Amino acid sequence: MNNIKYELIIYWSEADDAFIVEVPELAGCKADGSTYEEAIANVRMVINDWIETATKLGREIPKPKGKLMFA
Repeated sequence: MNNIKYELIIYWSEADDAFIVEVPELAGCKADGSTYEEAIANVRMVINDWIETATKLGREIPKPKGKLMFA
């Protein structure tokens, strides 16, 4: 999956000494990495695994909504 269409939230965590990437549209889907690029590469794999597992369990796969609006 090279064409990620889900929103990614990326931030540096001092506590983890790593970049954290969260995918808000996929519950519990997140990854980390020691560099920004590594975190993105890791989240690509995690998104694929998340979708594959949800499919096997017969769960609905959320459609990407694009930019989320915050109040």
